[in-house]
Amino acid sequence: MPVAKPSATSRSELSGTPPAGPVLGSEFFDRDTVAVARDLLGKVLVREVEGRLLWGRLVEVEAYLGPDDLAAHSSGGRRSPRNEVMYGAPGHAYVYFTYGMHWCANVACGDMGECQAVLIRALAPMAGAEAMWEDRPAARRTTDLCSGPAKLCQALGITGSDNGADLIAGDRGIVVLSDGCAPPRRPGNGGRTGIVVATERPWRWWVEEDPNVSRWTPRV
Repeated sequence: MPVAKPSATSRSELSGTPPAGPVLGSEFFDRDTVAVARDLLGKVLVREVEGRLLWGRLVEVEAYLGPDDLAAHSSGGRRSPRNEVMYGAPGHAYVYFTYGMHWCANVACGDMGECQAVLIRALAPMAGAEAMWEDRPAARRTTDLCSGPAKLCQALGITGSDNGADLIAGDRGIVVLSDGCAPPRRPGNGGRTGIVVATERPWRWWVEEDPNVSRWTPRV
């Protein structure tokens, strides 16, 4: 039997006050991509679209490390209009279309030309849940709204038109904030998923026991 969607009352509990805190600057993203990925856990992704403010806390991420990483879109030094953002300045959104149906959002990291990025895999919704439900009608629970890279892009209205957005400047209504919530001391860590090569690389991190992480992530 399908699980019923939350009532209007329980949804309103996610409306929360707007997050406060500094926008993550270029110095945050212009570092080792593995370190950036770990440190992104607990940060807040904010999206303003059509006058609606949506935001959630990052609970799962995955690093891709450029030409030497067989799973990266820049593997072997590949360069095309599709992945050009990865070669550019850190702190920009790299949004790509996959499987002919889904958008996935990344943040370019490291020095220009290194073509590395962190995939945003899951969010814990904190505000704008009603709008997220509208864009994710297939969801059955609140924890279904953003528990995967394609799901969170649907919930936040992130599409190819956001590719290249400057997250530091708040271009196209997307920023990443630090609101004082430190990353977990011992995040979950393991191999990457949703790909067919280099899955053994331990470059995926998640917040242990958070119900919003993707279904491939072990719960303890």
